[in-house]
Amino acid sequence: MSIAAPLASLRDEAQAVARRAHVPFSGRPAAAALLLADGAWVPGVRVESAAFSLTIPPALNAFSTAVAAERGDVVALAMSRPAGPTERAFWASGPAGVAPLEPAAEDVLVAGDESLPALGNALDPLLPGAPPATAPDGVQRARTVARRALVPASRFQVGCVLALPGGALVPGANVEPLLEADPTDWLRVLCAERCALGTACSYGLFEESESGSYEAGNASAALPGDGPALYLSCPHDPEGSPCGACRQLLVELLPDGVLWMDRAALGAPKRTSPSALLPGSFQGAALSKSVPSG
Repeated sequence: MSIAAPLASLRDEAQAVARRAHVPFSGRPAAAALLLADGAWVPGVRVESAAFSLTIPPALNAFSTAVAAERGDVVALAMSRPAGPTERAFWASGPAGVAPLEPAAEDVLVAGDESLPALGNALDPLLPGAPPATAPDGVQRARTVARRALVPASRFQVGCVLALPGGALVPGANVEPLLEADPTDWLRVLCAERCALGTACSYGLFEESESGSYEAGNASAALPGDGPALYLSCPHDPEGSPCGACRQLLVELLPDGVLWMDRAALGAPKRTSPSALLPGSFQGAALSKSVPSG
């Protein structure tokens, strides 16, 4: 199939999912849609943080979702707004595991000039099976997800599973989309926890009602299944815990969630919470709600 029809459909999807963007500070939704080689597509939305520099860009959000789902066969990218020069340069340089994407229009990047597959369904990023019955079960699943990490620089695998009350199991893996031209450009590295949070936003999983929602303030349970829980594993670090950036996003997006951290070498998983990991966190209450988002 020629590229025109698939790209038009991909554009439509990027525009449609923009409403799911988490933009409490700029108020300017933005989204991206990645097309995979078999026609499946992956949404990604802008996820803002009160710590502005921790904001997750739409295309990176979509890419990290694809990696955590064990897919890297990206053939096109459509955005809900024109791609800026930095975005175009990044994808043209070919992040780890992806063929270079060149502009086909101001809001579309394509790998090569060959035909594209017809647009199919959105990629299902969720893990199969029932929610973890115990914390060790959840942590074991996170260990398995860690094998999906894209870590050419650090070689440090991290995996997590975000379990939402309706039964959705969202995988997250750390993603280092490094460029061959500059393998020390780490600005777009996304940790496993933020990967899972970004996927949940992109797929509207925080918005769903009785079938699978999480609403801030309704969950303080210690047992899996009673509220949102995030299971985290750093297989090569027996005392691994979320980095500062992830702690900030967890406080903002999963304030009442329960975290279980892998402690296989030391005993049972360790239970904690975002507020315990980042006491006195910055919430940005006094920030302008109309700052430009670029």
